[in-house]
Amino acid sequence: MNESLILRENLTTLGKHLRAQQLGRLAEVIEAIALAGKAIARKVQRARIDDVIGVAGALNVQGEVQQKLDVMSDALLLECLRACPSCAVYASEEQEKPAVLRTQSAGGEYVVLADPLDGSSNIDVAVSVGTIFSVLRNNQPDLTSEDAVLQKGGAQVAAGYVLYGTSVLLVLATSHGTDMYALDPGIGEFVLVKSKLAVPAESKTYSINEAYVNDFADGLRAYLAYAHGAGYGARYIGSMVADVHRTLLKGGVFIYPGTKKAPKGKLRLMYECNPMAYVLEQAGGAGSTGTQRILDVAPSGLHDRVPVILGSAKEVEHVTRHG
Repeated sequence: MNESLILRENLTTLGKHLRAQQLGRLAEVIEAIALAGKAIARKVQRARIDDVIGVAGALNVQGEVQQKLDVMSDALLLECLRACPSCAVYASEEQEKPAVLRTQSAGGEYVVLADPLDGSSNIDVAVSVGTIFSVLRNNQPDLTSEDAVLQKGGAQVAAGYVLYGTSVLLVLATSHGTDMYALDPGIGEFVLVKSKLAVPAESKTYSINEAYVNDFADGLRAYLAYAHGAGYGARYIGSMVADVHRTLLKGGVFIYPGTKKAPKGKLRLMYECNPMAYVLEQAGGAGSTGTQRILDVAPSGLHDRVPVILGSAKEVEHVTRHG
């Protein structure tokens, strides 16, 4: 038998691993997101060739310029989730209102929220970007309001991201822990490469855009002074999904704080902060707004923003202690 075939037969695919974890119909939703991730990866890899780099000519609901790939990625996620029998609602950073796909009585057990392409403005310089997602149970039979979506992050049943970089990685957190899969181009499947990831408890590394240090609160400036004096290293990519991925694997802390001009920061609670905090917590890390656990924040709207501190538990504690 061909050696490469033997190796592939020994791989644990995403589908096989989800079945082993007995996730039920949640597995259908995760596989639909993974399918969209494969399609988005293809778009990202061919962005230069297909000339789809640049702005789409419209603003999203937050008043930000949409990139062409933002729009494409959003459409691909919606298409894949519409075809998933277990998905009731899809809510996106790119859309003002959630899309109701089916009711609870029609099998819609889950709600999916997503940032379809985090870091998309970096596509033209080939920086890693990603799709961030959050999965909640559908707790509304009639789906006549946003209540099915407006749940605390602690109610998530799964969350993660697909990272489009030197390889295409799917990081998935469930009640079983945080696992990492890589897309094998030979078979077109995500395969398990690391299970039950554990973020290092501490690491002298921080990730923040210090260009805005004069607009930071006194407590955060005090933390940075402490970090400089304690020999910390700085690592900042400027793509949240890439910065958090490095923090998950290497330890340290990722910080996107509020500033004098934007006290609540830039990142969205529902689409970015909640799923990333869940990923880190399921790997033994922590997530805080600076004043409370991210997963305990009660959302007031789909597009709420909060300051965010994510990473190794002791490093998050260092930041909040100074704050």
